Amino acid sequence: MNWELLALSNTHPLRVSILEVLSLDDGARTLSPKELSLELQSPLSTVNYHVTELRQSGLLEIVDERQVRGAIEHFYRAVDSGTAHNGHRRGGKGAAARKGRR
Repeated sequence: MNWELLALSNTHPLRVSILEVLSLDDGARTLSPKELSLELQSPLSTVNYHVTELRQSGLLEIVDERQVRGAIEHFYRAVDSGTAHNGHRRGGKGAAARKGRR
């Protein structure tokens, strides 16, 4: 975990919880905002907002996406502290395996 980037992201308690959940299993977990909202028992819209902010801060990245009923569901993982770049990393799309997903 890159603690400098974490401090810069104006750590809201929910953001810390999102990072903790995605950092389990040595950061191998990938979850969608919907799955995070169920696990953290928080409203989907709130979780989605904070996931977006964490991605824009470079602390999360998109590792997969799938179409669900006309919408695209994104799956995120925590960015390894060695790969985050000054809060400007943008998550990539694609075929990365969603290792550690339930």
